[in-house]
Amino acid sequence: MSQKVLLNATEVQIALHRLACQLIENHDTFKNTVLVGIQPRGVFLAERLKTLLEKEYKIKNVSLGYLDITFYRDDFRRSGKPLEANTTNIDFIVEDKKVVFIDDVLYTGRSIRSALTAIQSFGRPLEIELLTLIDRRFSRHLPIQPDYRGRQVDAIGGEKVKVCWKENEGEDAVYLVKN
Repeated sequence: MSQKVLLNATEVQIALHRLACQLIENHDTFKNTVLVGIQPRGVFLAERLKTLLEKEYKIKNVSLGYLDITFYRDDFRRSGKPLEANTTNIDFIVEDKKVVFIDDVLYTGRSIRSALTAIQSFGRPLEIELLTLIDRRFSRHLPIQPDYRGRQVDAIGGEKVKVCWKENEGEDAVYLVKN
């Protein structure tokens, strides 16, 4: 197994700042916008963006929630192993709000389809956008595209994209892993 660095720590930081600035361009004060990190891996990215928006760009009171999609997935019964659900924590109203889904990698689009179904339990958003750090553009099973992307990657065949976060894996980096 070999891995190639797609983004190092500095490039991850640059991408995060660029994504934060794009969000500010479209959502200004975030008065009518909420961020929703898709569990489990989108939460790290969502928390980083919230921190950047509040500390570096002085946006006040950015609403951030976490959405577990485990039991909304169309493949959740296909696995032989028992599923472990993550926490959903949305303590704000999504009704008539602009919702920005945040996930680390957009691959087939199935997670996002599941998130679209799951968010309906919390109300009817005015609009939903998608922000992803990595867009694997040749892997889509569903017609879902990100509104904001950190980097587009053309991974093929057995290649995987691995996103590492300092909080979880001890480093900020993105790798292309070949089996």
